[in-house]
Amino acid sequence: MPLDHIPLDPGSVPEGARKVLSGPPPMKLMAARGLAPLKPTELAVVLYHLAIGADAPLATASEKSIVELPERILAGALGDPALDPRVLDFFARRIAGKPALVEIVLLNRQTADRTVLELVPRLGERELEIVAVNEQRLLRLPAIIGALYMNAKARMSTVDRLVELAVRNDVENPGIPRWDDVVAAVTGTRRPKGELAEVPDDDAAFAAIASVAIGKDAPEFSTIKADDDLEIVNATEQKKIEEEKKDLPIDKLSIAAKIRLATLGNAFARAILIRDSVKMVALAAVNSPGMTDNEAIKYSANRALGDEVIRVIANTKEWTKLYQVKVNLTNNPKCPLPVSMRLLPFLHERELRNLARSKGIPSALSTQARKLLATKGHG
Repeated sequence: MPLDHIPLDPGSVPEGARKVLSGPPPMKLMAARGLAPLKPTELAVVLYHLAIGADAPLATASEKSIVELPERILAGALGDPALDPRVLDFFARRIAGKPALVEIVLLNRQTADRTVLELVPRLGERELEIVAVNEQRLLRLPAIIGALYMNAKARMSTVDRLVELAVRNDVENPGIPRWDDVVAAVTGTRRPKGELAEVPDDDAAFAAIASVAIGKDAPEFSTIKADDDLEIVNATEQKKIEEEKKDLPIDKLSIAAKIRLATLGNAFARAILIRDSVKMVALAAVNSPGMTDNEAIKYSANRALGDEVIRVIANTKEWTKLYQVKVNLTNNPKCPLPVSMRLLPFLHERELRNLARSKGIPSALSTQARKLLATKGHG
């Protein structure tokens, strides 16, 4: 929850700012335009008060000044250790595109933890490193660790260190998907000191892959049409993946880095990692927040995927509501039999007939399909 932007207590307002805020309208308008002879901190407090006030022209002028003020003036104010956290929070949301000012906000001990949490998704690598070294702040609000993990610009080595920090301090889950697997991958794959020099650098490999596999989606790996033959789609996709991944150092990534890539990556990344031989990686891909209905349709028909992946799709209500997923799962021998049995009554006659004749599914399922057809009078 963000900080409430409400007026400051009169006693905490600097004298120069207090005179302006209690002065006549022309004086306030001059200050709103950034033209009043005030010290940087006084000007920041005045702009904050006028921007949150009820006077629309003053609020508009103040917001404009905040964006247009020279950075040296704002820097003087935002670095003041006496500046109220609410003012810092207000300004932080408006200067997120100015790295030098963001750094000053992050380094100010008055900056609220919630302000940092709101900033993290928009920060670059340098600013994220500043956030990551403040362990006291991270432990006060572990959600910041989760936000760092979910920002693809954060170094892989940094997020690994923060996962270990959370584990050492009994943080149950800072908001990272599949937390238990992430912990197992980070803490269970420590490398002996003598091998460090021979192990690929996760930071470099992850950064190289991120430019292709995070953020931008590859339509050819995510879009299917209603009349597509999914067996052909999956086979074609497999060939494309093998070709495209040749130039990417995915095989050099640690398991922890692959899990993170599967969680943050686009459809292209998921298409690669959902086929990974390590179960934790494949499950991170199918459980990724970015997984789409189209992908669920496509993967539910893929008999080459791991049993665990098909089980996740079969147990996700959001996807089993889709008719094509129902059809695909009942035709996929890796789908748990109880799920297939439960889905049978929802199928149309044509699909039931196909299942009744199929030799590639459990005999109990084809038998039940025949029973349903007989019940409907189409045996």
